[in-house]
Parts: sequence; structure tokens; C-alpha cells
Amino acid sequence: MNVDYAELAQTIASLTHGETDEVALMATLACEIHHSDARFDWTGFYRVTEPELLKIGPYQGGHGCLVIPFSRGVCGAAARTRQTQLVPDVDAFPGHIACASSTRSELVLPVFAANDRLIGVLDIDSNQPDAFTQEDADRLQEILDATFGRH
Repeated sequence: MNVDYAELAQTIASLTHGETDEVALMATLACEIHHSDARFDWTGFYRVTEPELLKIGPYQGGHGCLVIPFSRGVCGAAARTRQTQLVPDVDAFPGHIACASSTRSELVLPVFAANDRLIGVLDIDSNQPDAFTQEDADRLQEILDATFGRH
């Protein structure tokens, strides 16, 4: 089952209309995105809680890492560079943090609020190698930008 991004975007827009609390938005997106596609084994947010540091936010799936510095791993790279990380093989990513041994590929997108303020990253793991496409990255970024008010 591959996600229907038009339907997913519409559902999320409907569920989050008028909501401004970032954690409530993250919780809703984690749930909706996670259940939209069988490739998505772990779906969640890491929040910027202090300079150069991410802490676990709302997620779906098994336990995640609690704290990730910007200097480490795929999530840290997305936060540090403010750019999407599309990783077809996590074992080939320098400094990958294995929060779950089943993870084979990963997609991490920076999450911005208004005025391009980085508030966290959306981390999606798959137990399949090379599970994610550039279309996944582009469409999910559109949903994130619309939901969190990036202009």
C-alpha cells in the first residue's frame, strides 16, 4: 500500500484546522502518516528543545531514542543542515544511530514554523531497504509546511 498524498493532506488539514499547539499537531501527524503506508515502520517527531539538541516528541511505533544531538545521526543531520535526509541504506550513513535494529532505510524532514524557525524533524523509518522516494520527501514537506505555518 502506497500512501495517497492528496487524501492524506486533506485528512490532516481537516483534523488540524485551527490548531496551533505544536505538540498536538505533531501527535496528529505522527498517527495519520504512520497509518497511511505499510512502508512506515516508525513515524515520529524529534523536537528542538535547546540549542543543538533534539528530544523525542509524539511518535507511532516502538521506542525511539530519547535525545539526539544535532551532531549525530540522520535526525541530527536534518536538523543541522535544515535539509531533508533521504537514506536508502542506514548502514551506509556515517554516524547512524540505531534506535531500532530493524531499521533499513530512513527519511528525515526538517519541520519549520513561521519565519523558517526550526522546531524539529519528522523521522520515518522503514524495515525495508530503499523504501522512500523523492516524491515521499516532497509531498511530506508540503504537508509539514502547511500544518506548521511555514511561509
